[in-house]
Amino acid sequence: MPPIPQQQAHPSGDNRFKLLDRTITKHQSRGDALIEVLHAAQGIFGYLENDLLLYVAHALKLPLSRVYGVATFYHFFALKPKGKHTFVLCMGTACYVKGATGIQQAVEHHCHIKFGETTPDDQVSLVSARCVGSCGLAPVAVVDNNVAAKLTPESAVARIEEWQKTKEEVPA
Repeated sequence: MPPIPQQQAHPSGDNRFKLLDRTITKHQSRGDALIEVLHAAQGIFGYLENDLLLYVAHALKLPLSRVYGVATFYHFFALKPKGKHTFVLCMGTACYVKGATGIQQAVEHHCHIKFGETTPDDQVSLVSARCVGSCGLAPVAVVDNNVAAKLTPESAVARIEEWQKTKEEVPA
């Protein structure tokens, strides 16, 4: 009886790729499973860095442009490490018309970063979304997975200040 082949470690030595390979195999390396594979990859690695997107594209036999396009279209996917807290501002038409730009400016000024970035202390990530589907509550943000409705620049900054206050109260 021939010996049972053992699964080879990824060339990088990172065993998380074995977990990702299981998901890819489960979906039979089919390109139409791209979103599921990216979701698994982000769950395993925390975010989708460029080398990981290239790995997925190769494994699913898809052009990198398609993989990157899907990863950047959906606000769920992150191309950079996320902070402990996430502030996702809707920039859809209803939110934009009702003042999302003012909220964006106030939050960026308060955090000293732009949307798409994370504060240097890794506490807050600012993300913009094309639409979160809550137009009747505009302007809206998804704040740590909870919808915050009818925001003002002041109420948006107040939510971030709550996170910062909580961080200061926790002993190091």
